[in-house]
Amino acid sequence: QVQLVESGGGLVQPGGSLRLSCATSGSIFTISAMGWYRQAPGKERELVAQITSRGETNYADSVKGRFTISRDNAKNTVYLQMNSLKLEDTAVYYCNGDPTYYLPRHRTYWGQGTQVTVSS
Repeated sequence: QVQLVESGGGLVQPGGSLRLSCATSGSIFTISAMGWYRQAPGKERELVAQITSRGETNYADSVKGRFTISRDNAKNTVYLQMNSLKLEDTAVYYCNGDPTYYLPRHRTYWGQGTQVTVSS
């Protein structure tokens, strides 16, 4: 089965950096588009960054130039490097895997989330 496990969250000061990791199990990582989403208290879950199986990336305007998504197919892991963190980046960050471009009958998969708190 497909499982996604996030790690790397924590408490960081404004302007600081964190790197989130999403380790996956299962056999469909390489054909899945991967994404990072976040949800702040009282807010809807929003897309932060995504990377396709071909390495194409997209970012939310709010994180453009500060965050970088990458993937290591050898490790079945996707990363989110977060620099110049702001208070408004505080949220639970979720990893998402979407294999449906190549496997239309599959659903997307979610991790349990990791808390990122930006505070002085």
